[in-house]
Amino acid sequence: MTLVHTFTRWAGRSAVLLLAFTLAGCGYNDFQRLDEQVKAGWAEVLNQYQRRSDLIPNIVATVKGEANFEQETLTRVIEARAKATSIQATPELINDPNAFAKFQAAQGEVSSALSRLLVTVEQYPNLKANQGFQDLRVQLEGTENRITVARNRYIKSVSDYNVLARSFPNNLTAMVFGYEVKPSFTVTNEAQIALPPAVSFDKPAPAAPAASK
Repeated sequence: MTLVHTFTRWAGRSAVLLLAFTLAGCGYNDFQRLDEQVKAGWAEVLNQYQRRSDLIPNIVATVKGEANFEQETLTRVIEARAKATSIQATPELINDPNAFAKFQAAQGEVSSALSRLLVTVEQYPNLKANQGFQDLRVQLEGTENRITVARNRYIKSVSDYNVLARSFPNNLTAMVFGYEVKPSFTVTNEAQIALPPAVSFDKPAPAAPAASK
């Protein structure tokens, strides 16, 4: 092997090592790790939202069995679920702020519709005593808790990623390799969307008797 070939191989290996150290120093490996964490967190969020979506048809079917149940409430739940499931929650959605906002709004409408349904159920003693419905209600409450946990973990993973993407000199690495800041859930806004409407079940006060003439 000639001296030129030896030098060329040495120079090539040195360049590779230099590039590796440069990328590591600029956060490239951290971007890879945090990006995977965001994707994993997003997958868990979708899993829990899907779990809730799968419960809704059974809840609706059970409630429909109650005579004279408020149809508007059922319709809202059905339509909210249809709207939410119509959104293609692909991995790319987490990099599109507009698509992400639409997804969050749709899920917020599902939360709001379900909250209204559970409030309305209080007017129907037969449903409150229905063991099948109560089992579904417990499953729904457990799923809502899982959604909250998964969403908070996702918010944390996105926050860690975005801090890295905005910090110097990592922001230069982000610009070169296309690591853009990711959208996240706005917890306050979603909580506001999910608030059930005020519903009063108080009976009206009886009218005062007419004065005798």
